[in-house]
Amino acid sequence: MEKVNRVAVILFNLGGPDSLDAVKPFLFNLFRDPAIIAVPNPIRWMLAKLISHRRAPIAREIYRELGGASPILKETESQAESLRKSLEARDPERTWAVEIAMRYWHPFAAETAARVKDFGPDGILLLPLYPQYSTTTTGSSVKDWRRAAAAAGLDAATDTICCYPDHRGFAAAQVGLIAGAIAEVRESEGGDRLIRLLMSAHGLPKRVIARGDPYQWQVEQSVAAIRRGLEARGALDSRIEPVVCYQSRVGPLEWIGPATDDEIRRAGGDGAAVIVVPVAFVSEHSETLVELDIEYAALAGECGVPRYTRVAALGCDEGFIAGLADLAVETIGGGSGRTISAMADKVTCGSRFPACPLCPGNAP
Repeated sequence: MEKVNRVAVILFNLGGPDSLDAVKPFLFNLFRDPAIIAVPNPIRWMLAKLISHRRAPIAREIYRELGGASPILKETESQAESLRKSLEARDPERTWAVEIAMRYWHPFAAETAARVKDFGPDGILLLPLYPQYSTTTTGSSVKDWRRAAAAAGLDAATDTICCYPDHRGFAAAQVGLIAGAIAEVRESEGGDRLIRLLMSAHGLPKRVIARGDPYQWQVEQSVAAIRRGLEARGALDSRIEPVVCYQSRVGPLEWIGPATDDEIRRAGGDGAAVIVVPVAFVSEHSETLVELDIEYAALAGECGVPRYTRVAALGCDEGFIAGLADLAVETIGGGSGRTISAMADKVTCGSRFPACPLCPGNAP
């Protein structure tokens, strides 16, 4: 196999408005995505217009809390720069470029594809900043990239990492942060205090999961790997209860659960301290900085939770970034169109979940 010398790594993330004026068009782009609202046009277009108009005032107040813009682009830029440095140290014989493609706001995939075309790679790696695969996140971003790459005339061999929910780098980085939070709570609350360890992921409507999306199962694999790591460090005891839960419910549809806010209320009733871990978010943004840090912290106070702690998103954690670099070096050069799972022991969920990109019969 011919060695790939010039590699472009494309980091996928959600994106966020860069001003208050951008909030409404950002929301319109989000709800216009068929992966989010699975109805045909022009109905989807009209629904996106209606929903973005109604939600924009509420969303503007959220972003006003964050200084008038989402921090996700700066966070992702820092992760991209950290990853580039790690890749150059890990594999200095190659020339590496790390670019960002946001799904619903700048830089869009088309903008990024044009820059990558100018770079002239002989290999491209698509790497989501979503550890767990969903059709609504990674699946949508990959489709968007393929359209943009084709329009830009990018024909370099492209590999895709679809998921890494229990990869050693991701899990170990989470374990380190969580173990530190547990130690702090134990020091302040004592060894007898019950601790509810809430592993909070973004929720999805149940009907998305019913269509064969592996996201919920992969979140559970993430939590299982983190729990094994905590046990190996001796950080768990009988007074610590890990719970998988889901946040950010919107609309009238039935969502997967249990809900994070319900678990906070239950903890208050039980007199338990709460440690919240954003297990599906690796960048700080509105759903961590506002929903978890402000709204849920206030709810915890109202419900009598004795101590509320939120573990930081992984961001540029050295172990996490090193894990991504390992994935990139191990994957690149596999061949045009290849999609791989980076789950531990090469376990994949494809045969059990029809919406998984590795499901037999799905195009790579």
